[in-house]
Amino acid sequence: MAVNGGRSRGVRRPTLEEVAVRAGVGRGTVSRVINGSPRVSDATRAAVEAAVAELGYVPNTAARALAANRTDAIALVVPEPETRFFAEPYFSDMLRGVGAEITDTEMQLLLIFAGSDRERQRLAQYLAAHRVDGVLLVSVHADDPLPDMLAQLEIPAVISGPRSAAETLASVDSDNYGGARSAVEHLMSRGRRRIAHITGHLDVYGAQRRVDGYRDALRDAGLGAADELIEVGDFTEEGGRRAMTELLRRCPDLDAVFAASDVTAAGARQALREAGRRIPEDVALVGYDDSAIARHLDPPLTSVRQPIEEMGRAMIDLLLTEIADRRPAGARERERHQVVLATELVQRASS
Repeated sequence: MAVNGGRSRGVRRPTLEEVAVRAGVGRGTVSRVINGSPRVSDATRAAVEAAVAELGYVPNTAARALAANRTDAIALVVPEPETRFFAEPYFSDMLRGVGAEITDTEMQLLLIFAGSDRERQRLAQYLAAHRVDGVLLVSVHADDPLPDMLAQLEIPAVISGPRSAAETLASVDSDNYGGARSAVEHLMSRGRRRIAHITGHLDVYGAQRRVDGYRDALRDAGLGAADELIEVGDFTEEGGRRAMTELLRRCPDLDAVFAASDVTAAGARQALREAGRRIPEDVALVGYDDSAIARHLDPPLTSVRQPIEEMGRAMIDLLLTEIADRRPAGARERERHQVVLATELVQRASS
C-alpha cells in the first residue's frame, strides 16, 4: 500500500463559505479580510483569520483575481525624473511607508517613473490595459494630466497632496499652511524681522500653501511679506543655492530664511557660507521635511517635520478602500477623502 506524505488529492479544500460559517460572518466579510480591506473591525478580522487557520483555507489568488477582474497589483507612479526621486529623502520615506503598509496584503507594488513625455505615453498605454487595481500618485503638479486620465479610466487613485482646493481625487497631505506658519512664528520669536522665503515649485499646491502660511504669519505679526523677500525655488539643492544668492543680492539685510524643503535649505546654506554669512548668528535658517539631511547639516537644521511615512501608510489605506468600493465612479466622487496630517517644528541649532 502506497503512502503519500503530502495532502491526498482526494481531500477537499475548505471553501470561503465554510470559513464564513466558522467565523460567524458573511461571505463578503471573509473576502474583505482576505483582500486586506481596512473596512473591517479588528475583532471581525481576528475571527476570520482564526477560522482560516483552523480550517487550513488557502485562497486561490489567481482564480479570485480573474473572477473579480483584479490584478492584485498597485502602481506607485512618480511623475518626476529618476534623479530627483533618488536625491530627495521625501520619496524614499514615502516609499518606505507605502511598502510597510502593503506588506500585510496580497497586493504587489510596482514603482513607475513618468517624468518624460515618452514615459507618460507608455504609462497611459499600460494603465489603459487595466494591469493594476489602483494607483498612488506622488509629487503631482497642477497641470499634470495623469489624475484626469485615471478618472477617465475609472482606476481608483490616491494622490500625495491635492492639486488645488477643489481636488476631486482622494488625497493625503500634511498641513503645509500650518507648518509654514510655525516656521515663521519660530523665527519671529527669535527676534528675526527680515525673513525671506525660498519656495518650492509653485505649480504644486503644497508649495502654494506654504507661501500662504509664510505671508499670513508675517502679516498677523504686523511685519508684512514684501515680494522682494520671496524667491521661487524648485525643491532642489541647486535651486536653493541660486535662490539664496539672488535674495542676498536683492535683500542684503535679511536675517532669516524659511526654505520649502531641507534639500533647498542645504543649497541656501552653501550660498550663505560663500557670502560669509554665519548661521544662525547672521542669518537663521529653517527647512521643511525634517529629513536625515536636517540632522546631518552643520549646524543641524531646524525643520518642519511632516510625517511622510505615515502619509504613505494612509495613502495605501485610502486606496484599498477605493478598490473595495465597487460603486460607480460618480457616486464615489461625492465622498472623496481628503486626509491632512499634522506637522511639527523640530528646533535645532540653525535658528
